[in-house]
Amino acid sequence: MTDPRILTVRPEPGDYAWTFGGAPPVARIAPGTVLDLYTEDCFAGRVRSEKDLVSEVCEFPFLNPQTGPFHIEGAEPGDTVAVHFVSIEPARDWAASTTVPLFGALTSTHTTASLQPPLPERVWIWQLDRARRTALFQAQDSDIEVALPLDPMHGTVGVAPAGLEVRSALVPDAHGGNMDTPEMRAGVTCYLGVNVEGALLSLGDGHARQGEGETCGVAVECAMNTVVVVELIKQVATPWPRLESDTHIISTGSARPLEDAFRISQLDLVQWLVRDYGFSAPDAYQFATQAVESPLANVCDTNYTCVAKLRKEWLPASETYRGVHARLRETSRALRG
Repeated sequence: MTDPRILTVRPEPGDYAWTFGGAPPVARIAPGTVLDLYTEDCFAGRVRSEKDLVSEVCEFPFLNPQTGPFHIEGAEPGDTVAVHFVSIEPARDWAASTTVPLFGALTSTHTTASLQPPLPERVWIWQLDRARRTALFQAQDSDIEVALPLDPMHGTVGVAPAGLEVRSALVPDAHGGNMDTPEMRAGVTCYLGVNVEGALLSLGDGHARQGEGETCGVAVECAMNTVVVVELIKQVATPWPRLESDTHIISTGSARPLEDAFRISQLDLVQWLVRDYGFSAPDAYQFATQAVESPLANVCDTNYTCVAKLRKEWLPASETYRGVHARLRETSRALRG
Protein backbone atom coordinates (compact mmCIF):
# COMPACT_ATOMS: atom_id res chain seq x y z
CA MET A 1 0.00 0.00 0.00
CA THR A 2 1.30 3.46 -0.89
CA ASP A 3 2.14 5.53 2.18
CA PRO A 4 -0.48 8.28 2.54
CA ARG A 5 0.51 11.92 2.56
CA ILE A 6 0.56 13.26 6.14
CA LEU A 7 -0.01 16.92 6.98
CA THR A 8 0.65 18.02 10.58
CA VAL A 9 -1.13 21.17 11.75
CA ARG A 10 -0.53 22.80 15.15
CA PRO A 11 -2.39 26.14 15.01
CA GLU A 12 -1.17 29.27 16.72
CA PRO A 13 -3.80 31.17 18.76
CA GLY A 14 -4.63 33.45 15.82
CA ASP A 15 -4.97 30.64 13.30
CA TYR A 16 -8.35 29.18 14.28
CA ALA A 17 -11.62 29.55 12.36
CA TRP A 18 -14.73 30.58 14.26
CA THR A 19 -17.23 29.94 11.48
CA PHE A 20 -18.06 27.44 8.77
CA GLY A 21 -17.83 29.36 5.53
CA GLY A 22 -16.27 32.81 5.28
CA ALA A 23 -12.79 31.71 6.40
CA PRO A 24 -9.87 31.19 3.96
CA PRO A 25 -8.34 27.71 3.85
CA VAL A 26 -5.21 27.06 5.89
CA ALA A 27 -4.07 24.41 3.41
CA ARG A 28 -5.02 22.61 0.22
CA ILE A 29 -5.01 18.84 0.49
CA ALA A 30 -5.44 15.98 -1.96
CA PRO A 31 -7.95 13.23 -1.27
CA GLY A 32 -6.31 10.51 0.76
CA THR A 33 -4.36 12.94 2.92
CA VAL A 34 -3.85 12.12 6.58
CA LEU A 35 -4.32 15.15 8.86
CA ASP A 36 -2.46 15.09 12.18
CA LEU A 37 -4.20 17.91 14.05
CA TYR A 38 -4.24 19.77 17.33
CA THR A 39 -7.64 21.19 18.26
CA GLU A 40 -8.25 23.57 21.15
CA ASP A 41 -11.23 23.20 23.49
CA CYS A 42 -14.42 25.22 23.05
CA PHE A 43 -13.15 27.86 25.50
CA ALA A 44 -9.92 28.35 23.49
CA GLY A 45 -8.04 27.03 26.53
CA ARG A 46 -9.08 29.95 28.74
CA VAL A 47 -11.06 28.03 31.37
CA ARG A 48 -8.27 26.43 33.39
CA SER A 49 -9.51 26.56 36.98
CA GLU A 50 -12.75 26.81 38.96
CA LYS A 51 -12.22 30.58 39.16
CA ASP A 52 -12.22 31.04 35.37
CA LEU A 53 -15.85 31.88 34.62
CA VAL A 54 -16.75 31.79 30.94
CA SER A 55 -18.37 35.24 31.09
CA GLU A 56 -15.11 36.70 32.38
CA VAL A 57 -12.37 34.90 30.45
CA CYS A 58 -14.08 34.24 27.08
CA GLU A 59 -15.27 36.76 24.49
CA PHE A 60 -18.49 35.97 22.64
CA PRO A 61 -18.75 35.08 19.75
CA PHE A 62 -15.17 33.76 19.86
CA LEU A 63 -16.08 30.34 21.23
CA ASN A 64 -15.55 26.89 19.72
CA PRO A 65 -12.35 27.46 17.68
CA GLN A 66 -11.95 25.18 14.68
CA THR A 67 -8.77 23.80 13.15
CA GLY A 68 -9.01 24.47 9.41
CA PRO A 69 -10.59 24.95 7.02
CA PHE A 70 -8.93 22.59 4.55
CA HIS A 71 -9.57 22.94 0.81
CA ILE A 72 -9.96 19.42 -0.61
CA GLU A 73 -8.76 19.32 -4.20
CA GLY A 74 -11.43 18.26 -6.65
CA ALA A 75 -14.35 18.60 -4.24
CA GLU A 76 -17.45 20.08 -5.89
CA PRO A 77 -21.11 20.46 -4.93
CA GLY A 78 -22.79 17.08 -5.26
CA ASP A 79 -19.74 15.21 -3.96
CA THR A 80 -19.18 13.80 -0.46
CA VAL A 81 -16.19 14.24 1.83
CA ALA A 82 -15.39 11.23 4.01
CA VAL A 83 -13.53 11.95 7.26
CA HIS A 84 -12.25 8.84 9.03
CA PHE A 85 -11.17 9.28 12.66
CA VAL A 86 -8.01 7.25 13.20
CA SER A 87 -7.43 8.50 16.75
CA ILE A 88 -8.76 11.16 19.13
CA GLU A 89 -6.59 11.64 22.21
CA PRO A 90 -6.70 14.30 24.97
CA ALA A 91 -3.81 16.72 24.62
CA ARG A 92 -3.83 17.67 28.33
CA ASP A 93 -4.34 15.85 31.62
CA TRP A 94 -7.33 18.02 32.52
CA ALA A 95 -10.59 19.17 30.98
CA ALA A 96 -13.23 21.73 31.91
CA SER A 97 -17.01 21.78 32.17
CA THR A 98 -19.29 24.61 33.25
CA THR A 99 -22.76 25.93 33.66
CA VAL A 100 -23.38 29.04 31.57
CA PRO A 101 -26.19 31.52 32.31
CA LEU A 102 -29.14 31.25 29.89
CA PHE A 103 -27.69 28.16 28.23
CA GLY A 104 -28.56 24.48 28.59
CA ALA A 105 -31.58 22.19 28.61
CA LEU A 106 -32.69 22.63 32.23
CA THR A 107 -32.63 26.40 32.60
CA SER A 108 -34.22 29.53 31.21
CA THR A 109 -32.65 30.58 27.90
CA HIS A 110 -32.95 33.49 25.50
CA THR A 111 -35.44 31.50 23.40
CA THR A 112 -37.19 29.71 26.28
CA ALA A 113 -37.72 32.83 28.34
CA SER A 114 -39.13 32.86 31.86
CA LEU A 115 -39.07 34.90 35.06
CA GLN A 116 -36.69 32.41 36.64
CA PRO A 117 -33.20 33.82 37.10
CA PRO A 118 -30.33 32.25 35.16
CA LEU A 119 -28.41 29.44 36.80
CA PRO A 120 -25.20 30.64 38.46
CA GLU A 121 -21.91 30.09 36.66
CA ARG A 122 -19.81 27.26 37.99
CA VAL A 123 -16.74 25.46 36.68
CA TRP A 124 -15.74 21.83 37.20
CA ILE A 125 -12.19 20.78 36.34
CA TRP A 126 -11.94 17.12 35.41
CA GLN A 127 -8.64 15.30 35.91
CA LEU A 128 -7.84 12.95 33.04
CA ASP A 129 -5.76 9.81 33.54
CA ARG A 130 -4.72 8.95 30.03
CA ALA A 131 -2.97 5.75 31.10
CA ARG A 132 -5.99 4.40 32.98
CA ARG A 133 -8.40 5.96 30.46
CA THR A 134 -10.52 7.72 33.07
CA ALA A 135 -12.00 11.18 33.68
CA LEU A 136 -12.45 12.04 37.35
CA PHE A 137 -15.62 13.83 38.44
CA GLN A 138 -15.17 15.69 41.75
CA ALA A 139 -18.35 17.10 43.30
CA GLN A 140 -18.14 20.64 44.65
CA ASP A 141 -20.81 20.35 47.34
CA SER A 142 -19.88 16.93 48.76
CA ASP A 143 -16.96 14.51 48.84
CA ILE A 144 -18.30 12.40 45.95
CA GLU A 145 -15.72 11.35 43.36
CA VAL A 146 -16.44 9.12 40.36
CA ALA A 147 -13.95 8.00 37.72
CA LEU A 148 -15.80 7.70 34.40
CA PRO A 149 -14.31 6.05 31.30
CA LEU A 150 -12.68 8.29 28.73
CA ASP A 151 -14.68 8.29 25.50
CA PRO A 152 -13.01 10.99 23.35
CA MET A 153 -15.07 12.52 20.54
CA HIS A 154 -15.35 15.64 18.42
CA GLY A 155 -18.41 17.80 18.98
CA THR A 156 -17.82 19.82 15.82
CA VAL A 157 -17.02 18.57 12.31
CA GLY A 158 -18.23 20.27 9.17
CA VAL A 159 -17.81 21.92 5.80
CA ALA A 160 -18.85 25.31 4.41
CA PRO A 161 -22.65 25.63 4.16
CA ALA A 162 -24.59 26.03 0.94
CA GLY A 163 -26.08 29.26 -0.36
CA LEU A 164 -23.12 31.53 0.45
CA GLU A 165 -23.95 31.21 4.15
CA VAL A 166 -21.49 31.72 6.98
CA ARG A 167 -22.50 29.87 10.14
CA SER A 168 -21.13 30.17 13.66
CA ALA A 169 -19.08 27.20 14.84
CA LEU A 170 -21.68 26.88 17.62
CA VAL A 171 -24.44 25.91 15.16
CA PRO A 172 -25.20 22.42 13.75
CA ASP A 173 -27.07 22.07 10.46
CA ALA A 174 -26.92 20.22 7.14
CA HIS A 175 -23.25 21.22 6.72
CA GLY A 176 -22.34 19.46 9.98
CA GLY A 177 -20.97 21.87 12.57
CA ASN A 178 -21.61 21.62 16.30
CA MET A 179 -23.61 18.39 16.29
CA ASP A 180 -22.22 17.16 19.64
CA THR A 181 -22.91 13.50 19.04
CA PRO A 182 -20.85 10.98 21.04
CA GLU A 183 -20.94 8.80 17.92
CA MET A 184 -18.12 10.98 16.46
CA ARG A 185 -15.33 8.88 17.95
CA ALA A 186 -12.24 7.02 16.73
CA GLY A 187 -12.99 4.27 14.23
CA VAL A 188 -15.93 6.15 12.69
CA THR A 189 -16.19 7.65 9.21
CA CYS A 190 -18.19 10.88 8.87
CA TYR A 191 -19.77 11.69 5.49
CA LEU A 192 -20.40 15.37 4.67
CA GLY A 193 -22.06 16.72 1.54
CA VAL A 194 -19.95 19.25 -0.39
CA ASN A 195 -21.59 22.64 -0.86
CA VAL A 196 -18.76 24.80 -2.25
CA GLU A 197 -15.63 24.17 -4.29
CA GLY A 198 -13.01 22.57 -2.05
CA ALA A 199 -15.59 21.73 0.66
CA LEU A 200 -13.61 23.70 3.34
CA LEU A 201 -13.46 21.10 6.08
CA SER A 202 -12.88 22.10 9.73
CA LEU A 203 -13.11 20.34 13.07
CA GLY A 204 -12.74 21.06 16.77
CA ASP A 205 -14.63 21.00 20.07
CA GLY A 206 -13.02 17.91 21.54
CA HIS A 207 -14.81 16.19 24.42
CA ALA A 208 -13.06 13.75 26.75
CA ARG A 209 -16.56 12.33 27.19
CA GLN A 210 -20.17 13.49 26.94
CA GLY A 211 -23.55 12.06 27.85
CA GLU A 212 -26.22 11.86 25.17
CA GLY A 213 -28.04 15.18 24.91
CA GLU A 214 -25.22 17.27 26.49
CA THR A 215 -27.88 18.39 28.97
CA CYS A 216 -26.16 21.33 30.69
CA GLY A 217 -24.78 22.48 27.32
CA VAL A 218 -21.14 21.73 28.12
CA ALA A 219 -19.29 18.40 27.88
CA VAL A 220 -15.92 17.49 29.42
CA GLU A 221 -14.22 20.01 27.15
CA CYS A 222 -10.70 19.11 26.14
CA ALA A 223 -7.91 20.00 23.72
CA MET A 224 -7.23 17.07 21.39
CA ASN A 225 -4.53 15.49 19.29
CA THR A 226 -6.52 13.97 16.45
CA VAL A 227 -5.58 12.02 13.33
CA VAL A 228 -8.04 11.74 10.45
CA VAL A 229 -7.91 10.47 6.87
CA VAL A 230 -9.81 12.60 4.36
CA GLU A 231 -11.25 11.04 1.21
CA LEU A 232 -13.47 12.37 -1.58
CA ILE A 233 -16.39 10.45 -3.09
CA LYS A 234 -17.27 11.98 -6.44
CA GLN A 235 -20.86 12.38 -7.61
CA VAL A 236 -22.40 10.91 -4.46
CA ALA A 237 -24.58 13.35 -2.53
CA THR A 238 -25.07 13.42 1.24
CA PRO A 239 -27.99 15.66 2.27
CA TRP A 240 -27.31 15.49 6.03
CA PRO A 241 -24.19 14.39 7.89
CA ARG A 242 -23.94 10.62 8.10
CA LEU A 243 -21.58 8.33 10.00
CA GLU A 244 -20.51 4.75 9.52
CA SER A 245 -18.90 2.58 12.15
CA ASP A 246 -17.93 -1.07 11.96
CA THR A 247 -21.32 -1.96 13.43
CA HIS A 248 -23.82 0.79 12.43
CA ILE A 249 -24.91 3.24 9.79
CA ILE A 250 -25.91 6.53 11.40
CA SER A 251 -27.92 9.53 10.18
CA THR A 252 -28.18 12.92 11.86
CA GLY A 253 -30.67 15.76 11.80
CA SER A 254 -30.38 19.23 13.31
CA ALA A 255 -33.25 21.68 13.83
CA ARG A 256 -35.62 23.22 16.35
CA PRO A 257 -38.01 22.04 17.67
CA LEU A 258 -36.53 18.72 18.76
CA GLU A 259 -39.16 16.64 16.95
CA ASP A 260 -38.08 18.18 13.63
CA ALA A 261 -34.47 17.15 14.29
CA PHE A 262 -35.82 13.67 15.02
CA ARG A 263 -37.84 13.63 11.78
CA ILE A 264 -34.85 14.75 9.69
CA SER A 265 -32.59 12.03 11.06
CA GLN A 266 -35.23 9.31 10.62
CA LEU A 267 -36.11 10.40 7.09
CA ASP A 268 -32.45 10.56 6.12
CA LEU A 269 -31.96 7.01 7.39
CA VAL A 270 -34.99 5.79 5.40
CA GLN A 271 -33.65 7.48 2.26
CA TRP A 272 -30.21 5.92 2.85
CA LEU A 273 -31.82 2.46 3.01
CA VAL A 274 -33.63 3.14 -0.26
CA ARG A 275 -30.55 4.44 -2.08
CA ASP A 276 -27.95 1.89 -1.01
CA TYR A 277 -29.69 -1.19 0.42
CA GLY A 278 -32.49 -1.98 -2.03
CA PHE A 279 -35.51 -1.10 0.09
CA SER A 280 -38.61 0.61 -1.22
CA ALA A 281 -39.57 3.70 0.76
CA PRO A 282 -42.55 2.01 2.53
CA ASP A 283 -40.45 -1.04 3.40
CA ALA A 284 -37.58 1.15 4.65
CA TYR A 285 -40.02 3.15 6.77
CA GLN A 286 -41.42 0.00 8.36
CA PHE A 287 -38.03 -1.66 8.85
CA ALA A 288 -36.41 1.43 10.38
CA THR A 289 -39.37 1.92 12.70
CA GLN A 290 -38.78 -1.49 14.24
CA ALA A 291 -34.97 -1.55 14.22
CA VAL A 292 -33.69 2.00 14.70
CA GLU A 293 -31.84 3.33 17.74
CA SER A 294 -32.45 7.05 18.31
CA PRO A 295 -30.01 8.62 20.78
CA LEU A 296 -29.98 12.35 21.31
CA ALA A 297 -26.85 14.29 20.44
CA ASN A 298 -27.61 17.74 21.85
CA VAL A 299 -30.66 19.55 23.22
CA CYS A 300 -28.86 22.80 24.02
CA ASP A 301 -27.33 24.31 20.85
CA THR A 302 -28.83 26.82 18.44
CA ASN A 303 -30.24 23.78 16.66
CA TYR A 304 -30.83 20.48 18.42
CA THR A 305 -29.34 17.29 16.94
CA CYS A 306 -30.86 13.80 16.85
CA VAL A 307 -29.26 10.58 15.65
CA ALA A 308 -30.82 7.57 13.92
CA LYS A 309 -28.68 4.42 13.75
CA LEU A 310 -29.14 0.88 12.43
CA ARG A 311 -27.08 -2.24 13.02
CA LYS A 312 -25.28 -3.40 9.88
CA GLU A 313 -25.80 -7.05 10.80
CA TRP A 314 -29.52 -6.57 10.23
CA LEU A 315 -29.10 -5.03 6.78
CA PRO A 316 -28.92 -6.76 3.38
CA ALA A 317 -25.36 -7.29 2.16
CA SER A 318 -24.58 -4.17 0.20
CA GLU A 319 -21.85 -1.59 -0.31
CA THR A 320 -22.50 1.96 0.84
CA TYR A 321 -20.39 4.97 -0.14
CA ARG A 322 -18.34 2.71 -2.46
CA GLY A 323 -16.85 0.85 0.48
CA VAL A 324 -14.87 3.87 1.67
CA HIS A 325 -15.24 3.09 5.39
CA ALA A 326 -13.67 -0.37 5.06
CA ARG A 327 -10.77 0.99 3.00
CA LEU A 328 -10.12 3.83 5.44
CA ARG A 329 -10.21 1.38 8.33
CA GLU A 330 -7.35 -0.47 6.64
CA THR A 331 -5.44 2.79 6.24
CA SER A 332 -6.09 3.51 9.91
CA ARG A 333 -4.72 0.13 10.99
CA ALA A 334 -1.59 0.69 8.90
CA LEU A 335 -1.05 4.12 10.46
CA ARG A 336 -1.40 2.70 13.97
CA GLY A 337 1.02 -0.11 13.14
